[in-house]
Amino acid sequence: MSKTDTTDNSEKEVVSVTKHGQATIPKRFREKLGIEAPGKVLFRETEDGEVVVEHVRSPSEMRGFATRGEASIDKPATQILREKREHDQSERDARFSTED
Repeated sequence: MSKTDTTDNSEKEVVSVTKHGQATIPKRFREKLGIEAPGKVLFRETEDGEVVVEHVRSPSEMRGFATRGEASIDKPATQILREKREHDQSERDARFSTED
């Protein structure tokens, strides 16, 4: 059984905690956070003492994450850095040559 309350532009819901420390995350919060069962969440305390619940991505959700954008498991970091330096140098050279 739960009780819903809306105050100060925030939604709150009271839920029961079992003797084993288990609580059910209300459906609307699970949907908002993208939590599917079974799944995992992270409880994190901020510097001001507020407790934040965050969705933890599963390994299947993370698959391919490293290959998005410039990051690639097929390209060594030294090569990425070398290419970035060359690009930056080209931009500097172009900027200074047009300022003459």
